[in-house]
Amino acid sequence: MDRTERFHLIDMLLTNQRLVTFRQLQERLEVSRATLKRDLEYLRNRLGAPIVWDRDAGGYRFDRDREQAGQYELPGLWFSAEEIHALLTMQHLLANLDAGGLLGPHIQPLMARLTNLLGSGRHPAEEVRKRIKLIPLAARRLSLDHFASLGTALLHRKRLRLTYYAKGSDETSEREVSPQRLVHYRENWYLDAWCHLRNGLRSFAVDGVRRAEMLETSAREVPEKTLDAMLGSGYGIFSGRRVAWAKLRFSPARARWVALEQWHPKQKGQLMKDGDYLLQVPYADERELVMDILRHAPEVEVLAPEALRRKVADQLRAGLARMEGGPSADAGSGNPQAGA
Repeated sequence: MDRTERFHLIDMLLTNQRLVTFRQLQERLEVSRATLKRDLEYLRNRLGAPIVWDRDAGGYRFDRDREQAGQYELPGLWFSAEEIHALLTMQHLLANLDAGGLLGPHIQPLMARLTNLLGSGRHPAEEVRKRIKLIPLAARRLSLDHFASLGTALLHRKRLRLTYYAKGSDETSEREVSPQRLVHYRENWYLDAWCHLRNGLRSFAVDGVRRAEMLETSAREVPEKTLDAMLGSGYGIFSGRRVAWAKLRFSPARARWVALEQWHPKQKGQLMKDGDYLLQVPYADERELVMDILRHAPEVEVLAPEALRRKVADQLRAGLARMEGGPSADAGSGNPQAGA
């Protein structure tokens, strides 16, 4: 019988018999005195079990007042030390990735319990945090003051009145939207919503929301299939019904990395005989795709479509002109912004 089973048996005996002597516990568990003492101490000190020694009755029982107050509940899920280490490691990574601190408060009670379960083992939680370091590159500092308001309206299926600032156009607008879902994408949160001003689906960067007011009006429901068709069929956060396919050819030096990347769930990849890698991805708006292609220049060639090839070439010429101090080509900013 392992320790988990012993804990559940101790709990069952104290619940059913009300009072159990030390000898009875030892005989039922078939363990030494030292092991039983350690088990009882762990249940009391680590798990908060209201086990008390009744000197007059000569046995152990539950303190019913503490038990009814809800201070103790034997968990139904148990972890090994290795599993706890893995969970604490993931919590540490999440704390660094969750720039807005939005998820941490919700998982903190679980992590506190896991820290107690881990105790003073070979690798306590402090050691995990000390030995693992995450350095997010080019991560933006986000102001997500209205995230809770957006989430509340989303779950209550109510419309929102937004004051929204679009960094791409440097414009502020008033919108009434029906929230559909929140999406975390590339270090930022986006609200997919039906925009009643534009009469269509839009993605709004949450850090661009300047004011959010939940209305009493029920939100317009958009089927999930429609959301995926409009906002998930093309590359990146921008999408639409008119989807084209980009055909990209990467050099052998870059192919070793790109072949392991997922640019889109429906992408098609093929390793060529000469070592090049051919990647095809669907897109409806080229802004974000162009930026990702430029990250791999000059180890990538746009084979098709011709409009995308010209756009990338214009961006390269504009960048070269800026580096040389000359006039830049009128090729657009290349800075994608949601909520147009």
